[in-house]
Amino acid sequence: MRWLTTTLLWGLLLFVGRDDLTPFAFAQPIQSRRPMDDALRRDIERARDRVFPALVNILTVTRYYEGGRAQYGLSGGSGVIVTPGGIVLTNYHVAENAVRIFCTLGTGERFEARVVAHDPLTDLSILQIQLTEGKSLPSPTLSHGKGAGREKVSKAKGSPARRTLPYAPLGDSDTVKTGDYVLAMGNPLLLSSSVTLGIVSNPRRVFTDVVGSRIEAVEFEKGDRSGMLTRWIQHDALILPGNSGGPLVNLRGEVIGINQLGGRGVGFAIPSNIARTVLRQVLRTGKIERGWIGISVLPVEKLGRQTGALISSVTPESPAERVGLKPGDILLRLDGKPVRARFMEEIPLVYQQIAELPVGKQVVVEIERQGKRQRISLTVARMEPYYGKEMEFRELGFTARDITRPFAYAYKLPKQGVYITGIRPGYPLDSAEPSLSAGDVILKVGDRPVCNLSELQAALATFKGKELIPITFQRKEEIIVSAVRNKPPSEPSPSAELPKPWLGVRTQVITRQVAESLGKPNLKGFRITEVLPWSEASKAGLQVGDLIVALNDEPLEASRVQDARDLERRIEQLTIGEQAKLTVLRGDQRLDILVKLEPTPASAQTSRTVRQKELEFAVRDVTPLDRMRNRWSQDQTGVIVTEVANGSWAQLGGLRLNDLILAINEQPIRDTKAFQQVMEQILTQRPPIIILFVRRDNDTHFVFLEPDWKQLNP
Repeated sequence: MRWLTTTLLWGLLLFVGRDDLTPFAFAQPIQSRRPMDDALRRDIERARDRVFPALVNILTVTRYYEGGRAQYGLSGGSGVIVTPGGIVLTNYHVAENAVRIFCTLGTGERFEARVVAHDPLTDLSILQIQLTEGKSLPSPTLSHGKGAGREKVSKAKGSPARRTLPYAPLGDSDTVKTGDYVLAMGNPLLLSSSVTLGIVSNPRRVFTDVVGSRIEAVEFEKGDRSGMLTRWIQHDALILPGNSGGPLVNLRGEVIGINQLGGRGVGFAIPSNIARTVLRQVLRTGKIERGWIGISVLPVEKLGRQTGALISSVTPESPAERVGLKPGDILLRLDGKPVRARFMEEIPLVYQQIAELPVGKQVVVEIERQGKRQRISLTVARMEPYYGKEMEFRELGFTARDITRPFAYAYKLPKQGVYITGIRPGYPLDSAEPSLSAGDVILKVGDRPVCNLSELQAALATFKGKELIPITFQRKEEIIVSAVRNKPPSEPSPSAELPKPWLGVRTQVITRQVAESLGKPNLKGFRITEVLPWSEASKAGLQVGDLIVALNDEPLEASRVQDARDLERRIEQLTIGEQAKLTVLRGDQRLDILVKLEPTPASAQTSRTVRQKELEFAVRDVTPLDRMRNRWSQDQTGVIVTEVANGSWAQLGGLRLNDLILAINEQPIRDTKAFQQVMEQILTQRPPIIILFVRRDNDTHFVFLEPDWKQLNP
């Protein structure tokens, strides 16, 4: 649940500010509590003390793909340490696409963590806390039994003792009953650790369609699908955005679930037994692997049966189809074990049975077809993830992902190729003839077929330096060839306008209403609103409030809003270096002031601009007009930020439009040339932190950029 905006903070304030005070109105004095209340309180406190120290607040820097480019943002949630080795359980939708993960304990200590494994199908992620850079805690072991613990302190001779971290035990979620008290622990709205109390509403909740005819997959954020293997623990302990990944705890102080989703007084947790199965496999093999035979099933209660499961569909080219399984068959046994799915709540158990089949092994499937039993052997395949790996192709301006078998089947896509997820406006694929779009599938680059992202990278590399790249792609049923110009957008070039005469003041038209307010109803001309510093107008003594009524003895007849540029146009008809005679009214005086006309100072449009493509921001040189209008000194140097891309490392670090960059990593930045030289050094050295010293409004400020260099192209 990625809610890091101030809107949520306001929402929290509104929530706690409600007028519903009923629970407080009926609260009993402490001395009148019943013994049962005291016993419950003791149980709550014991469970809290056992698990709460193992709760972690998770903050992640995540990479996501949008608009044809990789972007970065902050998100977070909760987690719980479950082994003495510092293994953390959390939701996949908390840690997915994380390029940097920080885990903070209730003590305030913060550690960086790495991903050990992701399991989108159960919405679980397993993290490893790092004690120091590149070092983990001791080898993890799964905690069981009678309580949270701390790893033993071992001290080799002459070496410091290893520090300890608290951890929480996993309980048996199969023993959870409706009405059991539970504690939900987490970091709601990422505001720090909290505990709420509730009861279990349903320990075996499944999500179905409206008529209860099929299990519905739950999809989080962008593409995390979960639900086919899970029967959630439904409870009413308050959870809010930020609680995702936090533990659901029984009164014995055992983690019996990992909170996943909720709101409006209802929450859902992944049972601890599912989490334990995932965790054991990861700690044993380092990955998640499940069996797949290519069937979907329904309960048999409406068929009047007590056992078995109804095969409702068979995936083309799956192990089940290859051996002749058909919709309508009753699945009775899998690898010698009976199958029972009388009700919809038992369907996930069947999928769990299939998932536990050994990949690559031949197993016997027993079915009933038209009243006759059959035993059929099939070879178990490996279950593929729904979504494939996604990648940015920065120079050509697009993002794409591998096509997995389930994804191809769901979207009727070719089995081989690369699926385009986004096109960046103005970049080569957008301006190709014809242009490509999100949803197209790249089949070939030149004459070279591409089946995945790695092959696409290799094929594009062969066209480096060439003007055109022929790309064959599929759009629905069409096969199209496009000519892609192999050239990224060019850098903006400064305007080359010839200099014009310039007065160095800002003015407003003396309209009839302004003239009347000044007590001079018949007055026409311009009132000076600003005299720019160091200009010839300033040197000549012009002042704010002066009323310019004539130029070179010719009256100024401006009196309408649309006459606002009349004085500027008349000045531009004169010559640079010429003395312009301005007739002004100042109080009761009428003065003639001579001002030497100077060239129009360089503006933002005429200054040199450069883009920093890795961190995705642009800067330009400081102009005299910048110095004048910002009241900077005449020798002010630096570069002004003109563009910060959404989701860029620059934006993530807090760089803003119009920041004046004065130094980078303590190296002064005088202009864009110096900026480029310093950034070239930084790209070579790749420091963990880039420190920008900037001027922002009237203050100086430090901006810390922390790019993950592994994610950036060399």
